Amino acid sequence: MLRTMSELYQKAEKAENKRLALAGAQDSHALGAVCEAYSKHLATPILVGDKEQILKVAEKEKLDISKFELIDEKTVAGSVKIACQLVSSGKADILMKGKVGTADLLRGVLNDEYGLKKGSNILSHIVLFELAPYHKLLALTDVAMNIAPTVQEKVSIINNAVTFMRRLGLDNPKVALLAAIETVNPKMSATTDAALITMMNRRKQITDCLIDGPLGFDNAMSKESAEHKGIVSDVAGDPDILLAPDIEAGNMLYKSFAFMGGKLAAVILGAKAPIVLTSRSDSEDAKLNSIVLAAVS
Repeated sequence: MLRTMSELYQKAEKAENKRLALAGAQDSHALGAVCEAYSKHLATPILVGDKEQILKVAEKEKLDISKFELIDEKTVAGSVKIACQLVSSGKADILMKGKVGTADLLRGVLNDEYGLKKGSNILSHIVLFELAPYHKLLALTDVAMNIAPTVQEKVSIINNAVTFMRRLGLDNPKVALLAAIETVNPKMSATTDAALITMMNRRKQITDCLIDGPLGFDNAMSKESAEHKGIVSDVAGDPDILLAPDIEAGNMLYKSFAFMGGKLAAVILGAKAPIVLTSRSDSEDAKLNSIVLAAVS
């Protein structure tokens, strides 16, 4: 069980150095993050983008990129295509978003010719938080990709997250299915979806994890709160993964955690390789943490 981001870094230091393709490398925060990752022997960047602009950014930010492979490509679409091809061909292990739009990057990932889509797998976003009041790292999914997932899509998102957490060394992660209330109400699809998914887990249709829901956020995070409401659960108070019912709830929870000082790392799952796709508002630390997370997954 990982308790802090520092432990994640320690795990990454023991892992094999990964090659990272940065699409649109003329982004100061992303370029700074990959340089820091290289200095810590966590990843070796391949910079793809407008060479002139990349060199200007590096000079302005006093970043040494002299040891990195640099592929000159002026267009966004071309940068994305080259970066995706590097990963799909095995010349890079991680794809990262620089100064390119999220939609542009995902179009490249989903491209049948050179993309990274893995069969019928759904792509989903996962973010790992270190929160001062909580006793271990906590994953939240999906806050950025799937708007209003169906039951089957939620199952796929859970499977992505569970597989990912198992790669981090957690054998049987606990998954809390969040809703506004902890009882089943047919008028609230989040509760009926959660009840169905929980039963699927108990019937071994979803394996390698322990699922419970619906759970309100308070009783998902606090054993005392759950006991106060008469909830008997092995997940309540000790989840490893929180499943948001939809993107709006997930995104608000994500931004609340981040705004209140939570340390975070995030990647896109379900592709042939991890994808570092951070927000423009994310700090350089968050970008570096996300590279580290991709490197150990």
